[in-house]
Amino acid sequence: MFNEFNLENLENSKVELEQLLNDSKKKIDELLNIENKTYENFVKPYEMIGEGINDFLTPIFHIDSVKNSEITQKVYEECLPLISDYETEISQNDNIYRSLKDIQDKSYTTLNDIQKKVLENEIRDFKLSGCHLDEKNKKRLKELNLKLSELSHKFSQNLLNATNSFEMIVNDYEDVKEIPKSDLELAKFEEDGKTKYKFTLQMPSYIAYITYGSNREKREEIYKAYCTRAPENGKIIEEILTLKDEKVKILGFDNYASYSLATKMAKDESEVVTFLEELAKKGKNRALEELDEIKEFAKKDGLEDLKSYDLSYYSEKLKKEKYDLDEEYYRPFFEQNSVLNGFFNFLYEVFNIKFTKTDAKAWDDKVQVYNISENDKTIARIFIDLEARKDKRGGAWMNNWHSYYINDKGEEQLPTAYIVCNFPPSSENTVSLLRHSDVVTLFHEMGHALHHLLSKVPEAMVSGISGVAWDVVEFPSQFLEYFSYDKEVLKLFAKHYETGEILSDEAIDRIIKAKNFQSSLAMLRQVEFALFDFELHQKLYKSEDEVQALLDSIREKYAVVKPPKYNKFQNGFSHIFAGGYAAGYYSYKWAEVLSADAFYMFIDSGKVLNKEIAVRYKDIVLKNGGSKNMDELFFEFANREPSVDSLLKIDGIIS
Repeated sequence: MFNEFNLENLENSKVELEQLLNDSKKKIDELLNIENKTYENFVKPYEMIGEGINDFLTPIFHIDSVKNSEITQKVYEECLPLISDYETEISQNDNIYRSLKDIQDKSYTTLNDIQKKVLENEIRDFKLSGCHLDEKNKKRLKELNLKLSELSHKFSQNLLNATNSFEMIVNDYEDVKEIPKSDLELAKFEEDGKTKYKFTLQMPSYIAYITYGSNREKREEIYKAYCTRAPENGKIIEEILTLKDEKVKILGFDNYASYSLATKMAKDESEVVTFLEELAKKGKNRALEELDEIKEFAKKDGLEDLKSYDLSYYSEKLKKEKYDLDEEYYRPFFEQNSVLNGFFNFLYEVFNIKFTKTDAKAWDDKVQVYNISENDKTIARIFIDLEARKDKRGGAWMNNWHSYYINDKGEEQLPTAYIVCNFPPSSENTVSLLRHSDVVTLFHEMGHALHHLLSKVPEAMVSGISGVAWDVVEFPSQFLEYFSYDKEVLKLFAKHYETGEILSDEAIDRIIKAKNFQSSLAMLRQVEFALFDFELHQKLYKSEDEVQALLDSIREKYAVVKPPKYNKFQNGFSHIFAGGYAAGYYSYKWAEVLSADAFYMFIDSGKVLNKEIAVRYKDIVLKNGGSKNMDELFFEFANREPSVDSLLKIDGIIS
């Protein structure tokens, strides 16, 4: 029913991949020799070849992110040029392109809408891959694609190495006295008969000190270490930008931003910039008020010159004063396993899907594997890896492994996915206690996973998240986040891990009231990142200095908090330099308009746990995956166009 996760033969992956790719090329040649090509005898088998490669390769690339070692790096680096060469060669194969075009032209009236969408996407992607170019330009594109893949991986590896290489030792209890007990236990160690505390750039540890560390010098020390990580990535950024610019010019685009939009819902560059600027203008005055509030609060502590490394510390104190919100009070109510089980109960309540734990093999003992069923029928599998480790890349993400589809023999292939987070680790003596922000992250990543796993599209190329436009792929993840602030939902799992006491209504009300604390500052920060990303890809910036000057100019115009000159945020911006968000980081806000508007349907119904609307959402948005454009699916679900005002209202920026 499901492929097992098995990398016992990891070191031989290169040899196995070479064989698989050679076999795939032979199969494609056989398909190209078919005289009367149809969707069934050409497109479907071609689709299955791609799925077979993806099934083999995903765990190999995944393991390098979650269990990083010299072996995983070596295997990744061996396999990367092979798959890069193969993908470039296939995507530039004019015979495949012409075959797809012929099938589209000859069979258009007999194809169903999903098959039409597959062909439309594939033909577009072949054009974007340069299949129409001469051999010289095809060869150069192949070189560029490989080099860009290598640089992205190097960027990510540099960041991981830098994150792991830093330790800050604190000897004085006075400097850690405000840090929550659970974080302090993880930091504590004994040396020379003394109790000391170690903080790292791993996210749970970094957040603990930057938010609660009493010593301002130590806060700056860890802040500076975090925002100056991997300075060598500055040169990698120069190279990535130069190569991307060359690539898109060969393909006939003015810049990388316009190339990026060819596969997105946004119509053109001006629409994206106008959208972001509108958000910035609507949020800036409120953000300035929020910043003044922190400054005034810090003055009570005798601090007249609030700096970037003071923001989290004083924001947390202000939040506690305004809402009586103490993170340490809440964390015992968010024990990892309790949250997970209650989360599953919520998903059963609204979507009628059940999670059953299995003993399937995974990459670490802490990974939990669940089969998902609907109406007593198993429909998907999910691997959940929640705790921070030294050999694991920072951040949180969902990775799809198998897609749902019906194969050429009429058999169902069930989907699988991984959720990866970096929550506080558990040990023999310590349970993993989450912040509410961690709970929100879990909901977010599960939103992505369900978009992939609940698909019922028979064609793999547009099933689940495959074929979904990048600027709306965040819609289902952000939509699910909103439920993590609902009282009924929280009561399903917010139980004290020692006493079993359920979090009180009053305590939950404080979380809900604090939800929009500094929401304008947060929005402006996202707009800053998104504008930097988008404008960076609208023309060629050739040097680190030019990249920095662009970031500075955007901050000058829109940011209300100016970081110190040593802050090199861009060298850690892995979303756009080591992920898929180049000229697409605006997607988070773009998709948030859809998610806020969709959630308003539940609010307006007077019942957040509204099963009828939730099942409608599941059946229209989630089950259709990438088989229809998201604007069509949203309209079908909501019976209206989305409104930016829903987002600004839900964030408390406008009333």
